[in-house]
Amino acid sequence: MSIDRFILKKLDTCPGTQTQTHLLQLFKIRIHKAQMTQESYFNMK
Repeated sequence: MSIDRFILKKLDTCPGTQTQTHLLQLFKIRIHKAQMTQESYFNMK
């Protein structure tokens, strides 16, 4: 299971609001890193 699917699955099942907040922050960081990687890849072409 990829880390992204794991995060989404945990967001659906975790009872703690604090845990959900941390998982959302982690997911946002992963999305931001992916966007930066994609932008740098297309700027190289």
